[in-house]
Amino acid sequence: MRQFGNWLYNTFLANWMRRILTLLGLAAAGVLLYVFLPPIGEADRCATGVERHGGECIGVNGTGYAFGTPEIDKVARAIAKENEEFVGDKPHVTVALMMPLQPDIAAERIQLRSEIQGAYLAQYRANREENTPLLRLVLANPGDSYAQQERVVDQLADLADDKKENLRAVTGFNLSLDATKKAIARLTDELHIPVLASRVSADELANPERGTEDPYPGLARIIPTNRQQADALASFHGELRDEQTVLVRDKREHDIYNNSLAKAFSRDEKGPPGPKDQTFESPSITDPGDTGNDFTLIAQNICQSTARYVYFAGRPVHLRLFALKLADVQCRGKKYTIVSGSGAATLNRYMKDGDWERLRGGGKEPLVTVQYAAPGHPDAWDRELRGTKDPQARAHLAEPRAELNRLRALIDKGSAGDIGPVPLEDSRTMLVYDGTRTVAKAVLLANAQTEGTVPPLKRVSDMWQRLEAVNRVRGTSGWICLTNAGNAYDKPVAVVELDPRTEKLRFVGIGWPEGRPQPQDCRVPSDT
Repeated sequence: MRQFGNWLYNTFLANWMRRILTLLGLAAAGVLLYVFLPPIGEADRCATGVERHGGECIGVNGTGYAFGTPEIDKVARAIAKENEEFVGDKPHVTVALMMPLQPDIAAERIQLRSEIQGAYLAQYRANREENTPLLRLVLANPGDSYAQQERVVDQLADLADDKKENLRAVTGFNLSLDATKKAIARLTDELHIPVLASRVSADELANPERGTEDPYPGLARIIPTNRQQADALASFHGELRDEQTVLVRDKREHDIYNNSLAKAFSRDEKGPPGPKDQTFESPSITDPGDTGNDFTLIAQNICQSTARYVYFAGRPVHLRLFALKLADVQCRGKKYTIVSGSGAATLNRYMKDGDWERLRGGGKEPLVTVQYAAPGHPDAWDRELRGTKDPQARAHLAEPRAELNRLRALIDKGSAGDIGPVPLEDSRTMLVYDGTRTVAKAVLLANAQTEGTVPPLKRVSDMWQRLEAVNRVRGTSGWICLTNAGNAYDKPVAVVELDPRTEKLRFVGIGWPEGRPQPQDCRVPSDT
């Protein structure tokens, strides 16, 4: 009887229990997979309008998502509040701020915060001072080095077609790369979406002044090109003979900022020839790789030359390392000035403990100083106005100062909410603020010329060439008056120095691409 009972248990009951337990286990596993993994064939969603691709959260969002970057959390939430509570369902246009939003390096996360703060503060002010339509701001992440820009451009195209969203401009663009060029080309030439580039300075990302056809129809830019920056620096320093200068340039492919800056710094055969160009190749924008070894050898070669001014066409990470290696050589007490472009505007944030002393060679006076062409500086207007007595010449200084004071008041009063610390010294907040204000001005002018409250895309881009003279934009970084090609005419350049004595950035003076200040009332001449 016992054997029969065991046979019954093993044959029926145990088997059924195992089957039930197996089914329960499979069901539990299925629930876990459903909860924690995305459905097969679907991307992992990070937030509204944002999906995970290649380990990054790519997409467009204006509801407070910070893309996993804690430094921008407060300003992202402030944008969401403005969009939801102030704009809401009122007549509005959408403006997208497009730039990589998940940088790995702390210095880049801080400068990203500055840029987003500039866009938000301009949105906040425009919504309270201008007529309808209001501005709705969204953040668009194209991925590291704009590598996934195609996905984002697709989304922006949909937002431009959406009658509720009404995307009317894309601004931002803070890296001059081949991928950036492709994004701007598709937005403007294929999709006819207006683009206002506030930070990219490469000449390849500008429409030619006398070209028969614009490669980027509908593109405007408010930062001087690298060629204009080099002209402004040359005007500021006076004529340097070639024997006094040497060019150090990064020849890494696909970085059109480096290539454009190197071309801009190329010498025009003034006096006896100087030393040949010194080239290096970095692995990426933020990776020094083994460039330190190259820089030591380059510094030794420069030591044996007559050059005292070094034009540097490269990114801040490599500029910092080169400056240190040049100081380490300590060539018979020889002192150098390194001159670079606007990409160096955040160089001080890359400096580490002990760097300043190395630039001083262990003493009090610097062996190496770094000067760069900044697109703006908060000390510029007060300093320049103190030395200017001509009333006719003062307007191009006084109006930007007044605009800067309005921005400072907005920050100091905190009326726009807690968006974190807002330093102005690196010019990034100022430039993106001016860029977004320029978009708002174009939308306002376009709306005044059309029926309804939301102008069509082309009407907005048509307004770029109207922004001069009485319709100039009074920017914190200077007057913004655009040529017919959409380029800023004779935009002032702030010459800024990284001072090893004070371990701070120091405003030195203003250079003008045309060799003289902008014309009265910012009227663009016909020969531009």
